[in-house]
Amino acid sequence: MSIAPLVRFLTPFLFLKIFQLSKKTLYISLIIMGICLPFLYISIENFYIFMFLNIIFGSATGLVIPYIETYSLVKLKKENYGKSRLFGSIGFMLVVLVLAKILQDNYMGLHFISFTILSSILFAFIIAQDKSYFFNKKQSSSDKFLLSTNWNLWVSIFLMQVSFGAFYSFFTLYESWHGVSLETISYLWAFGVICEIVLFYFQAKFLVFDLLKIIKFCVAITIVRWLILYLFPDSLALTYISQSFHAFSFALYHTAILSLLYQLYKNKNLVAQFYFGIGFGLGGFSGSLLAGYFYGEYLFLFSALSAFFALIFLLM
Repeated sequence: MSIAPLVRFLTPFLFLKIFQLSKKTLYISLIIMGICLPFLYISIENFYIFMFLNIIFGSATGLVIPYIETYSLVKLKKENYGKSRLFGSIGFMLVVLVLAKILQDNYMGLHFISFTILSSILFAFIIAQDKSYFFNKKQSSSDKFLLSTNWNLWVSIFLMQVSFGAFYSFFTLYESWHGVSLETISYLWAFGVICEIVLFYFQAKFLVFDLLKIIKFCVAITIVRWLILYLFPDSLALTYISQSFHAFSFALYHTAILSLLYQLYKNKNLVAQFYFGIGFGLGGFSGSLLAGYFYGEYLFLFSALSAFFALIFLLM
């Protein structure tokens, strides 16, 4: 499970020196995704071959996702971006609700991912035909991409996603450990995603404010969110409140941080790759491993501290 995030982190560095971001690169990535699908069926019983295919597949998806995110934000602007991004949340809900009902064996899961990936490839090819977009524009020397320019912001992005490691990997187990039924936990997950969808739709009202202040607010409320889970794990009402904060700590934060990065850097495709690579890639990988180490009574205290340090670097 950690292979794809790691590859997503490493891939952007290749584009600093070796590859060029272009429509051709997008096409190759989409083709690789399609080629990998039948081989996943063949290799499902062989761990090492399956892991190798996940490295290839993770590299390809790691290129495609930033392209589509960037396209959405550039074409729709930050005020309307959330109305597009909320469909990702709806997709997550469908996976949770539908796949959980029909998943009977490994191959059913592969049928599901094959359908969704082939559909994604089709629509990505259609998007790539938009000649008004900047896929083919050459980057000038003045557009040079440097992580060191805003290093404290990148450290904050990394630490913010580290704080989510406990939530994504252990929230269900943690709540079960405190006596909450699995059915209720599924409602908690769904409630968080619903709050996320609502804010994605209405977030334009918030984005009129200074982006950096919005990001600081989102990180601060994330600290409170993890502290609630640490201090009151047995309170169902407070747990629902903490889940409502997902609207800010994920939905609003995601749009605001991408919008800020696009203001700071001219190379928008590359900055999106590094955002997903450093945040969801390296941050997600590290957060999951560290959450496994800290699992127990102090799990979400560790998350709160990670988010706290993310805020400290923002304040710098």
